[in-house]
Amino acid sequence: MANPVLVEALRGGVVESRHRGAVAVVDADGGQVVAIGDVERPVFPRSAVKAIQALPLVESGTADAYHFGNREIALASASHAGEWAHVELVQAMLARAGLDEPALECGAHWPTNHETTVALARSGAVPTQLHNNCSGKHAGFLCTCVHNGIDHHGYIGHGHAFQEMVREALETVTGAAHSVDACGTDGCSIPTYAVPLKNLAHGFARMASGTGLSSARAAAARRIFAACTAEPFYVAGTGRADTVMMEAGGGRLFTKGGAEGVFCAAILELGLGIALKCDDGAGRAAEVMVAAVLRDLLPEDDPLRTALAAMAQPALKNWRGIEVGSLRPAGALAG
Repeated sequence: MANPVLVEALRGGVVESRHRGAVAVVDADGGQVVAIGDVERPVFPRSAVKAIQALPLVESGTADAYHFGNREIALASASHAGEWAHVELVQAMLARAGLDEPALECGAHWPTNHETTVALARSGAVPTQLHNNCSGKHAGFLCTCVHNGIDHHGYIGHGHAFQEMVREALETVTGAAHSVDACGTDGCSIPTYAVPLKNLAHGFARMASGTGLSSARAAAARRIFAACTAEPFYVAGTGRADTVMMEAGGGRLFTKGGAEGVFCAAILELGLGIALKCDDGAGRAAEVMVAAVLRDLLPEDDPLRTALAAMAQPALKNWRGIEVGSLRPAGALAG
């Protein structure tokens, strides 16, 4: 089954590129609200499921033991831009557990925030693992290991005791088997599992509503979503799509992007979960897709719908800042 074109890129008034994809919207009881394209096809959610991966941090009592507030919990669910505030908070989280940067096993890369990268390079420094966009998540993993008496060495490995905690959370919340046959290695070196979009959407509906989860897990999910929506800068960074959408949502929306054109989201007041994949992995198209889907799920007269509609049609500019085109939703998302 070929997925439909859902986003078009225009140069001037002419369509230059087209992006195909699939979208699933599911309610807390597992009812299918929207299905566009092949929502049964397994996809790697990558970083889009970090909020679920953060459940052990809260459920185990680690967050309370180390006095983590909204910023720390948001950062543990983040793909941050490596800005100074992100790096400093990761350091502080590790210090609570008596650890420092070498304990991380995520690898190092330059910050995705351009200004921070320029400043770092001008200083003559090189990036460390603290700058990795997943370092907040890994800090949460390490803290959970230390608090629960789990040897943290090799915590990224498939079969490690901590990764089994994460896998159990993912399976329980999404209702999909996370088997070794569907397991790959993520960019930050932890296991990532391919599961259908419909299951990912159901998982985020459950996270938003608590339906089908134990009371402890439902409370942990509420706390994670509350932290992320209260501190969206720590989930992503300056000007990033997740930050912008959650700031506009004012606590009503949770969104989280992942590599290769994946997005998961939830409308908290409606208990709806969303999962989507842009087939060609284009992040720019996935951002348009999620904004359009969220827009269409809100009432016509909702001001947030208007804000999301604008986000779904971003201008494209060249290096001189001249507007040369735009992106727009297409097909079933055209609105």
